Amino acid sequence: MKKRKIKKAAVLGSGVMGSRIACHFANIGLEVLLLDIVPRELNEKEKAANKTLEDKEVRNRIVNDSLNFAIKSNPSPIYSKSFTNRITTGNFEDDLQKIADCDWIIEVVVERLDIKQQVFEKVEKYRKPGTLITSNTSGIPIHTMLEGRSEDFQKNFCGTHFFNPPRYLKLLEIIPTTKTDPEVIDFLMDYGDRYLGKTTVLCKDTPAFIANRVGVAGIMALFHMVDELGMTVEEVDKLTGPALGRPKSATFRTCDVVGLDTLVHVANGLEENCKEDEIHHLFKVPDYVSKMVEKGWLGSKSKQGFYKKVKNDDGKSEILSLDLKTLEYRSKQKVKFATLEQAKLEDDLRKRTKLLYEGKDKAGEFYRKTFQGLFQYVSNRIPEITDDLYKIDDALKAGFAWELAPFESWDAIGLEKVVKDMEEAGQKPNQWVHEMLESGATSFYKLEDGVKKYYDFESKSYKTIPGSEKLAILEVLRETNTIWKNSDTTITDIGDGIINIEFHTKMNTIGGEVIAGINKAIDIAEEQYKGLVFYNEGQNFSAGANVGMIFMLAIEQEYDELDFAVRAFQNTTGRIRHSSIPVVIAPHGLTLGGSCELCLHADKVIANAETYIGLVEMGVGVIPGGGGTKEFAVRASDEFKDGVRINILREKFLTIGQAKVATSGEEAFEYGYLRRGIDEVIVSRKQQLSYAKEVCLDMAEKGYTPPSKRKNVKVLGKEGLGIIYVGADSMKVGNYISEHDKKISEKLGYVMCGGDISQPLTEVSEDYLLSLERKAFLELCTERKTLERMESLIKTGKILRN
Repeated sequence: MKKRKIKKAAVLGSGVMGSRIACHFANIGLEVLLLDIVPRELNEKEKAANKTLEDKEVRNRIVNDSLNFAIKSNPSPIYSKSFTNRITTGNFEDDLQKIADCDWIIEVVVERLDIKQQVFEKVEKYRKPGTLITSNTSGIPIHTMLEGRSEDFQKNFCGTHFFNPPRYLKLLEIIPTTKTDPEVIDFLMDYGDRYLGKTTVLCKDTPAFIANRVGVAGIMALFHMVDELGMTVEEVDKLTGPALGRPKSATFRTCDVVGLDTLVHVANGLEENCKEDEIHHLFKVPDYVSKMVEKGWLGSKSKQGFYKKVKNDDGKSEILSLDLKTLEYRSKQKVKFATLEQAKLEDDLRKRTKLLYEGKDKAGEFYRKTFQGLFQYVSNRIPEITDDLYKIDDALKAGFAWELAPFESWDAIGLEKVVKDMEEAGQKPNQWVHEMLESGATSFYKLEDGVKKYYDFESKSYKTIPGSEKLAILEVLRETNTIWKNSDTTITDIGDGIINIEFHTKMNTIGGEVIAGINKAIDIAEEQYKGLVFYNEGQNFSAGANVGMIFMLAIEQEYDELDFAVRAFQNTTGRIRHSSIPVVIAPHGLTLGGSCELCLHADKVIANAETYIGLVEMGVGVIPGGGGTKEFAVRASDEFKDGVRINILREKFLTIGQAKVATSGEEAFEYGYLRRGIDEVIVSRKQQLSYAKEVCLDMAEKGYTPPSKRKNVKVLGKEGLGIIYVGADSMKVGNYISEHDKKISEKLGYVMCGGDISQPLTEVSEDYLLSLERKAFLELCTERKTLERMESLIKTGKILRN
């Protein structure tokens, strides 16, 4: 059989989902054809310009407006604005024949079966045999779309349900029919994971598939529970957000973002199509929600829903919340529960979940009711929506951004204990759970033989989660392969002579124990292994250096200790660069300040596409002091060319000076944090550690030689300083920056220009630049304005105090 390759994709429908799916296809390098309907009448602007309905500009207005709106949206659906060149727009009447050149055609039109069937009938005229054809429906039964379609169409057709926004939410549900070729299923499961960076979940063709079936059922249960427990919008959102390892938007704010009309549409679909569901009565929309929809209070799209942003009497913005009893908006009320206060002290989410469940106040009662209802519901959905419990967990984690999914939460609280509580509360779980306990099993998951396994209800035994045995997964390896650890780091043997170091501090900030751990990892790798990788499985790679520690040393005038800490950090980044083994760093999420400096010194960076990296120290009142300023001077030197050296210096200076943070791995190349031809971006988080390990091993086996310390870094001295000082002065005169910002800018420029050297392009050493960097950093730490800024940022929670 010929191996499938996707080079060009057609997206049919350019609405909110269609335009963003097109952008994500462009993100991974595909050529994309985006089509939509032709307008039936001119708008006012077109009339004024004497356009006609036959003008191409008019005929493509809907698709172009949709794409432009998507590209301008925040957060952006595209990794780099330049990638929009990969998208060609058109309309169904003039351009549908172009789908003949496409390898994947995905339908994303309005959620009406009759319209989808009309589109597919037209597609059949131009689609070449063997081409993938899928639907992004969120709820229409997939098999109903096959009526009248050819055998080849049916064989290559299935559902591919992306979650909004497609770039950021990692779930891709694959829903085959009985006619779908198994090869198509296998291909899409792998392609979604490896190329699109998705958690691909194979679903049965049941109402709302997996994630929405469970997620929306949970939301509807909460809608009804608030009356029963007399809870407010603020209380529910406080209890169902980060405390549970779920997004800040929690429940009601999430409903506002998604749109209440969308949620009601899904709930109505469940009420109509799931009449045998044990909580069918909860799918009926509560009166207060129906009234909100009638009033047009749909959430963000209508500027009011469960929350409403207004200007108060002082002219300041204020977020009001809805009183669900009176349907009147009021000022948000502070929420405080003893259970939450106690749980705040526990960083481990599994332990925290158990604490929340066992709470003795109203919050504890809320958690027991919601967890027990959720656990009963998911146990009853097997085997209806899936045969495998891990698929429900995967879907909720990737589609709703839950850090701990239903069966994982059940394990964390205690399987046997919860079953007993559920029995007493009249929330009996499915019989297979009782049979599981009778078999001697005590959890839904277990780590065994170096792999993660799940309980399979059908065989009444544990099975390996498919595909996991081929990947390097720290959660699994940590159990048996930990070779050293301290309070803030763990070093793990990940196989084939490669070790990994991960951080465990809050937000993975870098303090003394992390520095010690990094040095220990390099020591161990140099003595016994082939290479070292930096990677962790948290939400973020690292929020940077522990500013709270720096602040305390500075405020207490412990300047010798501060000098020691800065030298230790510089020496550590130097060891990363010059150690005898290859060092590969694999960042994701926030990679700020000090952690960005670690990356700048790696032999190679394998960044996830969703890496938000930057040197942000200027915002704290200092310059990068862990080798970051030096490294940007080195990179500027390597790019200097006759006539443009000042421009190159200015570009590097502004990247640090404006504390620019890349919004994607691709943008990190544009800012100079990543090096083209050396560093790489990988879309799949699941594959990231395995690939980083493979790259590190390859470097070692090809014969790794560490780079020597540079003594030929060209600096511009007074030539560069003149430009920087004039620029800083004009910004101060124009009141764009403060006097203190001007001082920081000048010190940054002094380091990057190599001091006040007279001759431009004088060659200096890395060590010389590091000494300038360290001196400037320490001087700024003694500035009253810097300390005031640090204190303010700590108090407001914008940086962490460890």
